[in-house]
Amino acid sequence: NFQVYCLLYNWFGRQNTPMMDLDKIQEMWQNDSVIDPDNLHDESLKIPQLHSKYYTVYNTISLLREKARDNYKRIKLERYNFYTGKAPAEAYVEEPFPYKVREKDAIQRYLDADEKLTNIDLKIRYYDVQLKFLEEVIKTIANRTFQIKNAIEWQKFQAGF
Repeated sequence: NFQVYCLLYNWFGRQNTPMMDLDKIQEMWQNDSVIDPDNLHDESLKIPQLHSKYYTVYNTISLLREKARDNYKRIKLERYNFYTGKAPAEAYVEEPFPYKVREKDAIQRYLDADEKLTNIDLKIRYYDVQLKFLEEVIKTIANRTFQIKNAIEWQKFQAGF
């Protein structure tokens, strides 16, 4: 759990960097998913810790996704105002745009192609992929007791009990 908390703590100072990438989460799960058949009793005791570890990551990424969604809405409004000529004059000094887009379809095309909005949308989709993976991990952890019970039953069967 310490490793997860360190990664979460380090993220909050860097707004543009995801707190933990998908590869890191997959690597953590690859290590944590191994069940030692010689120590099934210890493995069963680790289930609550694993649940807590991955739920902590899940909840944090859920909150980050919501923050990204809010940011997307805010930036979308800013970009809408920019493309329709309603943004403050400073915005056009920084990023010249000689047109005032009036047609609703044209505005939507500009918004769809906008790099700032696209980057935020990709970030949201990335969070969605991470959350989907974590949901599957959490389901597997919830079923781990059944897997351990089956392993114990198999060992009993092999021993002739």
